[in-house]
Amino acid sequence: MNRPKQSARSRATKAARKPLWQRLLWPGVFALVAFAILCGLGFWQLQRLAWKEELIARAESRHSATEAAPLRDEKDWPKVNAETDEYRRVKVTGKYRYGRESFAYALLSDAKGKFSGPGYWVMTPLELANGSMVIVNRGFVPMDRMDLPTRAGPEGEQVTVTGLLRIPEGRHWFTPADDPARGIWQERDPAAIAKAYGLSRVAPFFIDAETSGPNGLPQAGETRVSFLNNHLQYAVTWFGLAFALAAVFAAFGWKEWKRENA
Repeated sequence: MNRPKQSARSRATKAARKPLWQRLLWPGVFALVAFAILCGLGFWQLQRLAWKEELIARAESRHSATEAAPLRDEKDWPKVNAETDEYRRVKVTGKYRYGRESFAYALLSDAKGKFSGPGYWVMTPLELANGSMVIVNRGFVPMDRMDLPTRAGPEGEQVTVTGLLRIPEGRHWFTPADDPARGIWQERDPAAIAKAYGLSRVAPFFIDAETSGPNGLPQAGETRVSFLNNHLQYAVTWFGLAFALAAVFAAFGWKEWKRENA
């Protein structure tokens, strides 16, 4: 007696249920849109990967160039940017302004020279013949060697500096405050140094010198040609999420199909 009743209830439930295509329509639309977005992000990261690898190759070729190019004219300084100029070997002549020297905190690891660990980059303004200035990173000095002489020569002596053009890295929320009164900076920032010392016509970039000072200090030549390149990892992540989404929707559709034909 109970079995016919259960069969009738089952038939009624099946008749009230929406058709399979209706149950899959909107979940399928949302899944398809999300799948397209995730794949789009993956392909975009692959494009960024190709761009970054080309940028790294250009930077390495500039870094290893045998001839140093003259520094651009002051009127062209605003056009200097990371993509076209960073790590380019340049040569410039001027007079160091040791009285306006400052120090940027550094934690040097895997050093090319004999000094490493916590210390400072020695940032010295170089005054050019036309009165403009370029900040030169003369190299690294460890904290326990700060009392050693580091000047390249007497004040006002003309020097020629060869090194790599660098773009300031920029600050973020977690960058500690500078201490201009002591000449201590957290970033190699020419604009901030110029403002603190009242310097004018200062280049928006700086130069990493190649030649160390007396006693091997400041220890120059510690530039690392490095670019963060995680684009392949990001691309794999986006494509993986797209595949996972497709698998989840396929499992959902299979389950609904089995219910429909149970």
